[in-house]
Amino acid sequence: MIHPGQGSAAPDRDAGTGQPGAESQDIQAVEQPMNSGGGPLHRLYHWVLGWADRPGGTWALFGIAFAESSFFPIPPDVLLIPLALGNVRRSLWFALVCTAGSVAGAMLGYFIGSSLFASIGQPIIELYDGMEHYNELGRLFDENLLVTLGTAGFTPIPFKVFTIAAGAFGVSFPAFVGISAVSRGARFFLVAGLIRLFGEPIRMFIEKYFNLLTIIFVILLVLGFVFISVLF
Repeated sequence: MIHPGQGSAAPDRDAGTGQPGAESQDIQAVEQPMNSGGGPLHRLYHWVLGWADRPGGTWALFGIAFAESSFFPIPPDVLLIPLALGNVRRSLWFALVCTAGSVAGAMLGYFIGSSLFASIGQPIIELYDGMEHYNELGRLFDENLLVTLGTAGFTPIPFKVFTIAAGAFGVSFPAFVGISAVSRGARFFLVAGLIRLFGEPIRMFIEKYFNLLTIIFVILLVLGFVFISVLF
Protein backbone atom coordinates (compact mmCIF):
# COMPACT_ATOMS: atom_id res chain seq x y z
CA MET A 1 0.00 0.00 0.00
CA ILE A 2 2.77 2.41 0.93
CA HIS A 3 6.26 2.23 -0.65
CA PRO A 4 9.07 4.23 -0.01
CA GLY A 5 23.62 -5.27 25.11
CA GLN A 6 22.87 -7.49 27.41
CA GLY A 7 26.41 -8.50 26.88
CA SER A 8 28.58 -7.54 23.98
CA ALA A 9 27.97 -8.26 20.33
CA ALA A 10 31.66 -8.48 19.54
CA PRO A 11 32.50 -10.85 16.71
CA ASP A 12 32.01 -14.48 17.61
CA ARG A 13 34.86 -16.90 17.22
CA ASP A 14 34.80 -20.25 15.51
CA ALA A 15 34.79 -22.99 18.11
CA GLY A 16 38.21 -24.41 18.76
CA THR A 17 40.11 -21.84 16.66
CA GLY A 18 39.68 -18.55 18.50
CA GLN A 19 39.62 -16.79 15.12
CA PRO A 20 36.84 -14.82 13.44
CA GLY A 21 34.91 -17.17 11.19
CA ALA A 22 31.25 -17.80 10.46
CA GLU A 23 29.95 -14.36 11.37
CA SER A 24 32.11 -12.47 8.88
CA GLN A 25 30.94 -14.86 6.16
CA ASP A 26 27.33 -14.34 7.25
CA ILE A 27 27.72 -10.56 7.07
CA GLN A 28 29.14 -10.75 3.55
CA ALA A 29 26.21 -12.91 2.50
CA VAL A 30 23.64 -10.57 4.02
CA GLU A 31 25.29 -7.67 2.19
CA GLN A 32 24.64 -9.19 -1.22
CA PRO A 33 21.13 -7.73 -1.83
CA MET A 34 22.48 -4.16 -1.44
CA ASN A 35 25.74 -4.45 -3.34
CA SER A 36 24.14 -3.49 -6.62
CA GLY A 37 22.93 -0.10 -5.39
CA GLY A 38 24.50 3.12 -4.21
CA GLY A 39 23.70 6.43 -2.60
CA PRO A 40 22.79 7.43 0.95
CA LEU A 41 20.39 4.55 1.59
CA HIS A 42 23.03 2.06 0.43
CA ARG A 43 25.62 3.56 2.80
CA LEU A 44 23.12 3.67 5.65
CA TYR A 45 22.33 -0.01 5.11
CA HIS A 46 26.01 -0.94 5.41
CA TRP A 47 26.41 1.27 8.46
CA VAL A 48 23.62 -0.70 10.17
CA LEU A 49 25.07 -4.01 9.02
CA GLY A 50 28.52 -3.07 10.26
CA TRP A 51 27.32 -3.18 13.87
CA ALA A 52 27.09 -6.97 13.63
CA ASP A 53 30.88 -7.10 13.63
CA ARG A 54 31.52 -4.61 16.46
CA PRO A 55 31.23 -4.52 20.23
CA GLY A 56 27.92 -3.01 21.20
CA GLY A 57 25.95 -4.72 18.45
CA THR A 58 23.12 -5.66 20.81
CA TRP A 59 22.69 -2.06 21.92
CA ALA A 60 22.80 -0.99 18.28
CA LEU A 61 20.04 -3.50 17.49
CA PHE A 62 17.85 -1.97 20.20
CA GLY A 63 18.56 1.55 18.95
CA ILE A 64 17.95 0.77 15.29
CA ALA A 65 14.72 -1.09 16.10
CA PHE A 66 13.64 1.90 18.20
CA ALA A 67 14.40 4.41 15.46
CA GLU A 68 12.86 2.32 12.67
CA SER A 69 9.46 2.36 14.35
CA SER A 70 9.30 6.16 14.26
CA PHE A 71 11.52 7.57 11.50
CA PHE A 72 14.51 5.43 10.43
CA PRO A 73 14.34 3.77 6.96
CA ILE A 74 16.41 0.59 7.50
CA PRO A 75 14.56 -2.34 9.14
CA PRO A 76 16.24 -3.94 12.16
CA ASP A 77 16.10 -7.35 10.48
CA VAL A 78 19.23 -6.25 8.60
CA LEU A 79 21.18 -6.40 11.87
CA LEU A 80 19.11 -9.08 13.63
CA ILE A 81 19.93 -11.74 11.01
CA PRO A 82 23.74 -11.55 11.13
CA LEU A 83 23.76 -11.19 14.93
CA ALA A 84 21.60 -14.30 15.27
CA LEU A 85 23.67 -16.23 12.73
CA GLY A 86 26.86 -15.24 14.52
CA ASN A 87 25.56 -16.54 17.86
CA VAL A 88 22.70 -18.96 17.25
CA ARG A 89 22.25 -19.77 20.93
CA ARG A 90 21.42 -16.11 21.63
CA SER A 91 19.16 -15.64 18.61
CA LEU A 92 15.97 -15.47 20.70
CA TRP A 93 17.62 -12.94 23.03
CA PHE A 94 18.38 -10.76 20.01
CA ALA A 95 14.74 -11.07 18.93
CA LEU A 96 13.61 -9.93 22.39
CA VAL A 97 15.94 -6.93 22.28
CA CYS A 98 14.70 -6.09 18.79
CA THR A 99 11.07 -6.35 19.85
CA ALA A 100 11.59 -4.19 22.94
CA GLY A 101 13.33 -1.50 20.92
CA SER A 102 10.68 -1.56 18.22
CA VAL A 103 7.77 -1.26 20.66
CA ALA A 104 9.49 1.58 22.53
CA GLY A 105 10.07 3.33 19.20
CA ALA A 106 6.43 2.77 18.28
CA MET A 107 5.46 4.66 21.43
CA LEU A 108 7.66 7.53 20.27
CA GLY A 109 5.94 7.42 16.88
CA TYR A 110 2.56 7.56 18.63
CA PHE A 111 3.69 10.59 20.65
CA ILE A 112 4.95 12.31 17.49
CA GLY A 113 1.57 11.74 15.87
CA SER A 114 -0.45 12.89 18.86
CA SER A 115 1.62 15.93 19.87
CA LEU A 116 4.02 16.89 17.07
CA PHE A 117 2.22 15.89 13.91
CA ALA A 118 2.45 19.17 11.99
CA SER A 119 6.11 19.82 12.76
CA ILE A 120 7.56 16.28 12.72
CA GLY A 121 4.96 13.62 11.99
CA GLN A 122 3.65 14.90 8.68
CA PRO A 123 7.14 15.45 7.16
CA ILE A 124 8.08 11.87 8.11
CA ILE A 125 4.93 10.47 6.52
CA GLU A 126 5.53 12.57 3.41
CA LEU A 127 9.08 11.20 3.23
CA TYR A 128 7.57 7.72 2.83
CA ASP A 129 4.89 8.91 0.36
CA GLY A 130 2.19 8.15 2.90
CA MET A 131 0.09 11.32 3.01
CA GLU A 132 -2.08 10.23 0.12
CA HIS A 133 -3.14 7.26 2.26
CA TYR A 134 -3.38 9.19 5.52
CA ASN A 135 -7.15 9.61 5.70
CA GLU A 136 -7.61 6.03 4.56
CA LEU A 137 -5.52 4.90 7.54
CA GLY A 138 -7.92 6.63 9.90
CA ARG A 139 -10.81 4.72 8.40
CA LEU A 140 -8.92 1.43 8.57
CA PHE A 141 -8.05 2.04 12.22
CA ASP A 142 -11.71 2.59 12.98
CA GLU A 143 -12.81 -0.50 11.07
CA ASN A 144 -10.25 -2.96 12.38
CA LEU A 145 -7.31 -1.72 14.41
CA LEU A 146 -6.01 -5.24 15.03
CA VAL A 147 -5.70 -6.19 11.37
CA THR A 148 -4.49 -2.77 10.19
CA LEU A 149 -1.79 -2.21 12.79
CA GLY A 150 -0.95 -5.89 13.07
CA THR A 151 -0.36 -6.13 9.33
CA ALA A 152 1.94 -3.12 9.42
CA GLY A 153 3.89 -4.56 12.34
CA PHE A 154 4.39 -7.97 10.78
CA THR A 155 5.04 -7.13 7.13
CA PRO A 156 7.58 -4.89 5.31
CA ILE A 157 5.12 -1.96 5.21
CA PRO A 158 6.83 1.13 6.77
CA PHE A 159 5.70 0.74 10.38
CA LYS A 160 6.55 4.32 11.31
CA VAL A 161 3.79 5.64 9.05
CA PHE A 162 1.26 3.63 11.04
CA THR A 163 2.63 4.49 14.48
CA ILE A 164 2.56 8.21 13.73
CA ALA A 165 -0.89 7.99 12.17
CA ALA A 166 -2.18 6.00 15.15
CA GLY A 167 -1.17 8.80 17.48
CA ALA A 168 -2.61 11.46 15.20
CA PHE A 169 -5.97 9.65 15.00
CA GLY A 170 -5.99 8.99 18.74
CA VAL A 171 -6.38 5.21 18.68
CA SER A 172 -6.42 3.45 22.05
CA PHE A 173 -2.88 3.60 23.43
CA PRO A 174 -3.05 0.29 25.39
CA ALA A 175 -4.40 -1.48 22.29
CA PHE A 176 -1.73 0.18 20.18
CA VAL A 177 1.07 -1.02 22.46
CA GLY A 178 -0.34 -4.53 22.72
CA ILE A 179 -0.82 -4.99 18.96
CA SER A 180 2.59 -3.51 18.26
CA ALA A 181 4.25 -5.88 20.74
CA VAL A 182 2.53 -8.97 19.33
CA SER A 183 3.02 -8.16 15.64
CA ARG A 184 6.61 -6.96 15.91
CA GLY A 185 7.49 -9.80 18.25
CA ALA A 186 5.96 -12.31 15.86
CA ARG A 187 8.10 -11.00 13.01
CA PHE A 188 11.40 -10.88 14.89
CA PHE A 189 10.94 -14.13 16.81
CA LEU A 190 9.99 -15.90 13.59
CA VAL A 191 13.27 -14.81 12.00
CA ALA A 192 15.30 -15.69 15.10
CA GLY A 193 13.42 -18.95 15.60
CA LEU A 194 14.15 -20.11 12.07
CA ILE A 195 17.81 -19.32 12.58
CA ARG A 196 17.81 -21.09 15.96
CA LEU A 197 16.27 -24.21 14.41
CA PHE A 198 18.07 -24.38 11.07
CA GLY A 199 21.14 -22.16 11.41
CA GLU A 200 23.13 -21.20 8.33
CA PRO A 201 21.05 -23.17 5.75
CA ILE A 202 17.98 -21.00 6.42
CA ARG A 203 19.78 -17.70 5.73
CA MET A 204 19.16 -17.47 1.99
CA PHE A 205 15.54 -18.52 2.41
CA ILE A 206 14.93 -15.68 4.89
CA GLU A 207 16.68 -13.11 2.71
CA LYS A 208 14.85 -14.08 -0.48
CA TYR A 209 11.38 -15.07 0.65
CA PHE A 210 10.61 -13.88 4.18
CA ASN A 211 8.92 -10.59 3.26
CA LEU A 212 6.86 -12.26 0.56
CA LEU A 213 5.76 -15.00 2.93
CA THR A 214 4.72 -12.53 5.62
CA ILE A 215 2.51 -10.72 3.11
CA ILE A 216 0.95 -13.99 1.94
CA PHE A 217 0.37 -15.02 5.56
CA VAL A 218 -1.42 -11.76 6.36
CA ILE A 219 -3.58 -12.04 3.23
CA LEU A 220 -4.61 -15.55 4.25
CA LEU A 221 -5.27 -14.35 7.80
CA VAL A 222 -7.52 -11.51 6.58
CA LEU A 223 -9.36 -13.89 4.25
CA GLY A 224 -9.87 -16.18 7.23
CA PHE A 225 -11.44 -13.33 9.21
CA VAL A 226 -13.70 -12.51 6.25
CA PHE A 227 -14.73 -16.15 5.89
CA ILE A 228 -15.58 -16.43 9.58
CA SER A 229 -17.59 -13.20 9.50
CA VAL A 230 -19.60 -14.47 6.52
CA LEU A 231 -20.33 -17.77 8.26
CA PHE A 232 -21.26 -16.29 11.61
